[in-house]
Amino acid sequence: MTTQYMASDERLANRIREQLTFFKETFTEKKMFGGICFLYEGKMTVGIAKNNLMARVKLEKMEENLAKDFVRPMDFTKKPMKEFIYVYSEGFETELALLQWIEL
Repeated sequence: MTTQYMASDERLANRIREQLTFFKETFTEKKMFGGICFLYEGKMTVGIAKNNLMARVKLEKMEENLAKDFVRPMDFTKKPMKEFIYVYSEGFETELALLQWIEL
């Protein structure tokens, strides 16, 4: 892992941490998938993997969100994970866009 990659991850992690302060719930952090994940009640809700945002999406909202620009199934094992998506960096450039993904 290069220093630039780590610095980019840390900037995104700090952006996520800042957005999580708007929620009354308590989140914990855990290193997973070669990145960092933020968990609520022990379940991954949002995280970072290779400069992509990972987000949990309710099953009934998956199709709608997969149709959005800069989104694809979370398939790091070559098989899509149920209720998870990757969002490319272009999909969360603004703080509002990042917050919207976290709210899912």
